[in-house]
Amino acid sequence: MQRLVSLMVTVSRAAVGITFLLLIGTVLLQVFARTFLPGSPIWTEELSRAALMFLAACGVGLSIRSGDLVNVDLVVSMLPRNARRVALGLSAALTAVLAGLMILPALKFMKVGAMQTAPALGVHMNWIYLAMPVFAVSLCLFAVLAVLEIIGGRDSLSDMSELED
Repeated sequence: MQRLVSLMVTVSRAAVGITFLLLIGTVLLQVFARTFLPGSPIWTEELSRAALMFLAACGVGLSIRSGDLVNVDLVVSMLPRNARRVALGLSAALTAVLAGLMILPALKFMKVGAMQTAPALGVHMNWIYLAMPVFAVSLCLFAVLAVLEIIGGRDSLSDMSELED
């Protein structure tokens, strides 16, 4: 199982890195063009939005793994160890269920994009809307991993990222 976790983390980190580089490159091109050229490429705005969507979609799983998603853990941190594990496990399980329930609607949403084209990029919107199912699947898989690791003895979600460093 550790090899699967390591593979998922590596793939997610690579996807986040690639989309972040794409976002940075697109924004830099837009700023450079607006500053030094008579006009900027019109497609940079659409591409930067798509890159930002994919950045969030690919990074959400890593965020749940590291405990960096926004949460209120003041009460949970004051609980005894076993109660804390139950609360975190329940939270991760509910997250997995909700993310799992989002997968089919996200796929339907993506299919709507097949009938639309991004005006500046000229690509079908389903490629851009693919970020929604990626988000749901990533969140679901990493939440399931969190549940399994909490069952295996982890005390907090932030402990999970230490395995890869």
